[in-house]
Amino acid sequence: MRSVKLGNTGLTVTKPAFGALPIQRRDKDEAVRILRRAYEGGIRYFDTANAYTDSEEKIGLALAGVRENIVISTKSTGRDYDTVAKHIQTSLERLKTDYIDLFQFHMVSDWDEVDNGAYQAALDAKAKGYIRHIGVTSHSIRFSEEAVASGRFETLQFPFSYLSSDEEVALVRSCLNAGMGFIAMKALAGGMLANARAVHAFMREQDGVVPIYGVQTMEELEQWLALADEDPAMTDELQAVIDKDRAELGGQFCRSCGYCMPCPQGIEIRQCARMDMLIRRSPWRPYFTPEWQAKMNKINDCVNCGRCKSKCPYHLDTPNVLKYMLKDYWEFYEAHKAEL
Repeated sequence: MRSVKLGNTGLTVTKPAFGALPIQRRDKDEAVRILRRAYEGGIRYFDTANAYTDSEEKIGLALAGVRENIVISTKSTGRDYDTVAKHIQTSLERLKTDYIDLFQFHMVSDWDEVDNGAYQAALDAKAKGYIRHIGVTSHSIRFSEEAVASGRFETLQFPFSYLSSDEEVALVRSCLNAGMGFIAMKALAGGMLANARAVHAFMREQDGVVPIYGVQTMEELEQWLALADEDPAMTDELQAVIDKDRAELGGQFCRSCGYCMPCPQGIEIRQCARMDMLIRRSPWRPYFTPEWQAKMNKINDCVNCGRCKSKCPYHLDTPNVLKYMLKDYWEFYEAHKAEL
């Protein structure tokens, strides 16, 4: 399995990494079995978050005995000193470890979110040895560009796939040139990309980039392990798959950056426009409460004013994306309502 130096952190991680968001959907026994198989198959980097319900706990149960052989990153959505400090302690307990290799501020889009004591809490935790490196995750390309330039973070985790724009590719290059590790979230574009072989071949060509693939079944894991073992290079046939996907899907992938907000009609665009991914890659029942059903049905109030579309830095046809998400949402509900 390939390995990558994570910027200037001194950490060497496997390519690919294990994304532990989807194992929230597996019971503990199955999750532990999947995680241990990932380790046995050669994966040595596991990424989770405090907000991923019991994901950290499952990693602790599965991998505490091999802690010295793996790299663990986790995240906090805390925006003040006390919350971040509490999240770090909670993560240490759940993960059954004395230290976190990489602590990341989760889904940051503005400096106020880390400068209200949150960043200082991470610095203090690092001084005490609770965490070893500090990174940030973001869906906002503008904030991410500023984060790279600031020199305050050792890694950046950002959506990156073969659907990414030239601007996003430039962000990756500037990140690596600055000595920051670049971690590719949503390497399957939120589940839109179905050809794992093409995804692997693309990521193989991205020197210094560490893709994280969310895994929720043993079958998915075995597919990635087999591809890592074979390590297929790009071919004309795979490039044709990529070119076709870019042409057909590039205008549908919402990164949840939030620049489209607020909506004059009150539609929660940044979440609703990626609902197909949320209900398929994380626990789906919380998205079918009466509150969430009402939020999704607000899409019917769209008047096609075009404000969201004009403000999208990724040039998405946001109103049409929302209409698709609403249709898909209720189709998913009909197929799963007996399980509610």
